[in-house]
Amino acid sequence: MASSNAHQIVSEIFRVFEAKGHRSYGEDVTELQHALQCATFAQQAGEAPEVIVASLLHDYGHLLHDLGEDVADHGIDTRHERVGANQLEKWFSPAVVEPIRMHADSKRYLCWKEAGYFAELSDASKQSLSLQGGPMEEPEAREFEKRPQFDRAIRVRRFDDQGKVPDMKTPTLEDFRPLVESMFRL
Repeated sequence: MASSNAHQIVSEIFRVFEAKGHRSYGEDVTELQHALQCATFAQQAGEAPEVIVASLLHDYGHLLHDLGEDVADHGIDTRHERVGANQLEKWFSPAVVEPIRMHADSKRYLCWKEAGYFAELSDASKQSLSLQGGPMEEPEAREFEKRPQFDRAIRVRRFDDQGKVPDMKTPTLEDFRPLVESMFRL
């Protein structure tokens, strides 16, 4: 039964968040707080369910490694966006997964596209930007704009940038469960 399978898989995803979400990654919030904040901002903005779920799960790849919280300080890009998307694409549609896969490149794109965007990034985001290839050049940016989930990826990136508020009150993972399960594709 698909709903039972969805419940089981979502429970496993949430278990990973609960087990490893206490970690920091250079911001003033934990991974779990960041995920919940991003999804909350997306929900408050009236976003489509796919964008809310992508916002919740966009950093799942950070939780799948055991390289420590300060991995970027060692000059390592874990490619968390790809790691997470590659895992999640087994269960979710491209409308959820591709914005996750594209959210680091969205930061690179916005640094190219918008004057002042780089200056607004947190120190941790600036550090990871350099590991991720720095701002895009025009040819790469123009190709990026043509990708099917481009608009959703940019919106997920905006929520990613917002979701760094210490002590913000948010719904819980369980509050998002019905929405996440509704996006399950098997």
